[in-house]
Amino acid sequence: MITEKPQYKRELSPPLQLLTLISITIALIFLGGIVGGGYITARYGTVVLQQIKASQLNSPDAIEAMWILQIMSMTVPLLIIPVIFGRFVMKEPDAYLKTNIRFPLVLLMMVFSIMVMSTPIMEVLVLVNQKMVLPDFLRGLENWMRASEQSAQKITAALLKMNNWVDVLKAVLLIGLITAIAEELIFRGCMQTIFIRWTKNTHVAIWITAALFSAFHLEFFGFLPRLMLGVFFGYFAAWSGSIWPAVWAHFLNNASAVVITYLYQHKKIDINPDEAHSFNYSLYVLSIIITVALFWSFRTAALQKKDHQQY
Repeated sequence: MITEKPQYKRELSPPLQLLTLISITIALIFLGGIVGGGYITARYGTVVLQQIKASQLNSPDAIEAMWILQIMSMTVPLLIIPVIFGRFVMKEPDAYLKTNIRFPLVLLMMVFSIMVMSTPIMEVLVLVNQKMVLPDFLRGLENWMRASEQSAQKITAALLKMNNWVDVLKAVLLIGLITAIAEELIFRGCMQTIFIRWTKNTHVAIWITAALFSAFHLEFFGFLPRLMLGVFFGYFAAWSGSIWPAVWAHFLNNASAVVITYLYQHKKIDINPDEAHSFNYSLYVLSIIITVALFWSFRTAALQKKDHQQY
């Protein structure tokens, strides 16, 4: 009697997983850019597309077209990529997407408290980053980094030019919520899982993923605060076993920036969201102490669930 040999699943190694994820990301972002550019050309003409390429976002058509391009070339692909990778490539959506809601809801309140109390820490990182000066032999690189930063800020300023609360809600939905979900699925869902399996060390994986997350935004003089945010999001996902605490934190960060920008534009507040703000040393120390305490409380509450693997 002939017996069939057992079939074993051949899983991609972590380096090949990362290469596959990057390849899918580049392909879908490129495809989204082509589709978005084609749609903008058909609707507005080539002049508007040229204005976008030159970062000349002064007309309403150019701003509206920039929103379309942003959604079609970045937001939609970043939502689709982790689903394709986690569900169809790796066939482990629970491990790579972490969309379960099996975590104590008190964690969401702790996340809110951490995001508020860590504000001075983020501000000092902004100040340090803005004072960064590269050696003379890297002056060309520094000039490119500053030009890239200014271009990104110009686009962001155009997208966040809000005339009323309808514009605010649109920005909160697209920049706050949908962007948070998309980026967390791909970074804390897929990429962080890959590096955990690759390095066998959750802490190393969190920091590597956070660095790539920050670099992805191509705003080098905001690298450090975004790196720290990525670390926060990474631990929220790792300890809770779910992507949603990280999404909630990401949403709070983005949505608060949108609302503060609107209030400043309409002279409701004097706080300029584009400027770093200094605090006194005692407040920095207090911020660190409270944030660390809250993180420890988050970890304790998250790891109390018996069905959650402790990192």
